[in-house]
Amino acid sequence: MEPKDYLKDISEIKNLMNKSSRFISLSGLSGVMAGIYALLGAAYAYWLVSNSTHEYLILDGTVFKLILLDLFLVALFSIITAVILTTRKAKQNGSKIWDTSSKRLLINFLIPLVSGGLYILIILGNQKYGQTGALMLIFYGLALINASKYSIGDIRYLGVIEIILGLIAALLPGYGFWFWVLGFGVMHIVYGTWMHFKHDKK
Repeated sequence: MEPKDYLKDISEIKNLMNKSSRFISLSGLSGVMAGIYALLGAAYAYWLVSNSTHEYLILDGTVFKLILLDLFLVALFSIITAVILTTRKAKQNGSKIWDTSSKRLLINFLIPLVSGGLYILIILGNQKYGQTGALMLIFYGLALINASKYSIGDIRYLGVIEIILGLIAALLPGYGFWFWVLGFGVMHIVYGTWMHFKHDKK
């Protein structure tokens, strides 16, 4: 057997090992849809605040509760869409949607995300709203980086971008909303489109 045949065999073995240890059926279109949901949710939240009679959001206010519901619906629709599109892609690739790699991906994604979500709820309970957008971006970015070890490695880059946007938003708290729109809305659409043409179209 020639040396190039050995190299080909080693490359194939490496690819098989990567597929068995990484969940590669994530859909780029789900990222695009998540970005669209985020933009729609942000537009509704902006409309609510703009038409509010209160100068500041208060925890027991109707506007604040509607914004929390708005955020929940954005997250819910994003999750449902991701599950549907990822399941469809997994079937097309002949791979399982729920296996060891997808479990590892989910666990490593949820640890930073849930921790950050609980922390944000704690500070909101103390009526500290200024850093909410920045914290959401930072913890989401950490979750993406942590999960990238068990999925498509390119997700790490989106995580880094989200963290950078979160840190800038922390420096400019008055613009936290717009950085949230940029991170969760625009960046999801841009990154999801890139992932779709890079991976889904193959």
